[in-house]
Amino acid sequence: MYTTRTGLVLGFHGCDEAIAQRVISNDAYLRESQNIHDWLGHGVYFWENSPERALEFATFLRDNPSRSLNPIKRPAVIGAVIDLGFCFDLLDYGSLQILKTSYQIFKSIWENSGRTIPQNLMVGNSNDLLLRNLDCAVFETLHKFRSDNDEQPYDSVRGVFWEGGELYPNAGFREKDHIQLCIRNPNCIKGFFYPRKYSPKYNKV
Repeated sequence: MYTTRTGLVLGFHGCDEAIAQRVISNDAYLRESQNIHDWLGHGVYFWENSPERALEFATFLRDNPSRSLNPIKRPAVIGAVIDLGFCFDLLDYGSLQILKTSYQIFKSIWENSGRTIPQNLMVGNSNDLLLRNLDCAVFETLHKFRSDNDEQPYDSVRGVFWEGGELYPNAGFREKDHIQLCIRNPNCIKGFFYPRKYSPKYNKV
């Protein structure tokens, strides 16, 4: 009853400038990510309300071309106006319990087939689980289970992630904490735009 999200949110996607221009001009659409390690399963990914983080990520991919299927030459950011619709929100207790149950279903299927359950993995010297092979498989199991049982599909998935080093000693916050959106239904995206820079010129006293 409360899973449908009302109102619009702003999401930001880091990519190459050439892709940004084509998407803004309506000559192309953002590619749906279908990696086996996608944090929230398959879909188009956005940083909620954080163009700076989107640009930082695009810059990282430019400097680490082996981490991207489409190497980035000129980092850019696309903004999107999004209606989350029927949203699987991991900030909601009920959704977390559904995901937990989905893991049990996934685990049973894989063990009965004799397959080794995938693991979430760290990359390089990072202490963060950046390759979410297990999480991705559980999300995709959830979506397939709903499809197989003719249940309403989720339009989007929303999750909060703690990432990076501590902001300060003994902090409960980390340098790259963020909320990420995974859009599964393209109709959720109402429009794209280039982010504007804030102008102090229009401040009112």
